[in-house]
Amino acid sequence: MLTNLVLNGAPVTLDLPDETLLVDALRDHLGLTGTHIGCDTSQCGACNVLVDGMALKSCTLLLATLDGRQVTTIEGLGTAEHLHPMQAAFRAHHGLQCGFCTPGMVVAGIAIAETYGADVDVATVRHALEGNLCRCTGYQNIVTSIMAGAKAMMADAGTGV
Repeated sequence: MLTNLVLNGAPVTLDLPDETLLVDALRDHLGLTGTHIGCDTSQCGACNVLVDGMALKSCTLLLATLDGRQVTTIEGLGTAEHLHPMQAAFRAHHGLQCGFCTPGMVVAGIAIAETYGADVDVATVRHALEGNLCRCTGYQNIVTSIMAGAKAMMADAGTGV
């Protein structure tokens, strides 16, 4: 089945079987391996991507249901020279360790910032991250990173950056 979507800002047409999961299309057919497969049961959030601005687990999404939608992966957020504000906050506040969950956490953080704004509090971030697992940290640096990233994103949005 042909599926047309906007992937990381560019139009893409994929001709894959109806039962193809988005995570498999990204990794196996498009070479976008920043979206990780962590559990295969939609428990961990390592496969989070933004679909029309909402953080969703790509291991649960059939590609065929995404026709006409906008999908953003970790690869579509920034560059090594110009990180997305949430990526920069994760780096500045040590919001990663091994890095396996980091793409999903960054994507979730962006959705949290867009939903709750610059002044999102610790309790809200922790609650919003309930579907994301990190096996390395105690989450505090991730929460701090998301709160700082939210402030930076909203400041950039206010200045048009």
